[in-house]
Amino acid sequence: MIDLELVVAEDQVRVRIDKFLADNMDLSRSRIQQLINEGYVLVNDAEVKNNYRVHVFDVITCEIPEDKPLEIVPIMMDLAVIYEDQDVIVINKPRGMVVHPAETYKEPTLVNGLLAHCKDLSGINGVTRPGIVHRIDKDTTGLLVVAKNDLAHESLVKQLQNKTMGREYYALVHGVIAHDLGTIDAPIGRDKKDRLKMTVTEENGRNAVTNFQVIERFKEHTLILCRLETGRTHQIRVHMQYIGYPIVGDKRYGRRKTLAVDGQLLHAFRLKFTHPRTNKEISVNCDLPSDFQSVLNELRSDI
Repeated sequence: MIDLELVVAEDQVRVRIDKFLADNMDLSRSRIQQLINEGYVLVNDAEVKNNYRVHVFDVITCEIPEDKPLEIVPIMMDLAVIYEDQDVIVINKPRGMVVHPAETYKEPTLVNGLLAHCKDLSGINGVTRPGIVHRIDKDTTGLLVVAKNDLAHESLVKQLQNKTMGREYYALVHGVIAHDLGTIDAPIGRDKKDRLKMTVTEENGRNAVTNFQVIERFKEHTLILCRLETGRTHQIRVHMQYIGYPIVGDKRYGRRKTLAVDGQLLHAFRLKFTHPRTNKEISVNCDLPSDFQSVLNELRSDI
């Protein structure tokens, strides 16, 4: 761990902290924003957001965790490829598969399979996350777009930032939602009591918006369609718990008594984006996994 301490001078005031650190450190602004979001940057011993503007004599401390080299070995996998061309590949990720390697996770990941499937992947995210533009959780199923080169990566990231990439999910939740449409606009940040969880919080939260639509109601559950405006960690899971309708099978944010399922019933079924080279709209869908569909069939038979 590398520690750094900086004091803001009079000619540096009112600058955003991410820009201030980028001007004073040999790190990219996106990497600095990541460190801020993960709580490695403190101002006067307190966490701040990326848009915090520094004041004279602010004492800024920054811990930079040292990267440990990870050997990413290509592993042949039976990947469910939904769309592929020279620039992008869209995968239907199964439940139980982690997207990319980490120091604490040693099992094969989607990245291992992608490296065996593709000769080239974008290198913007480094050796542990080649081609990865966005993620879905280990026990969430469905569509994920991967960049094969830097041109595609930069275009897809920009679409995410501009909110022009469409991502839609099916989710089965506990409880019967009375209204047909809803929007959850609530900031999400790291839970200070449990670093493995996210929570709705004003203190260290980032803007998060989820739109949902009721598709089907059952006796004690509701099938909904969720559209993301932002892409925070665990966003749909946290937001649905926040309004009192947690996702069925969610071991981290859900209820202890739930249906007999192995992992949350959350499925990324539709993905829309502008192709980085042709500028044509690409829209791909994938069906619900069989275990999700089986649960719905059982609930329908009980009505």
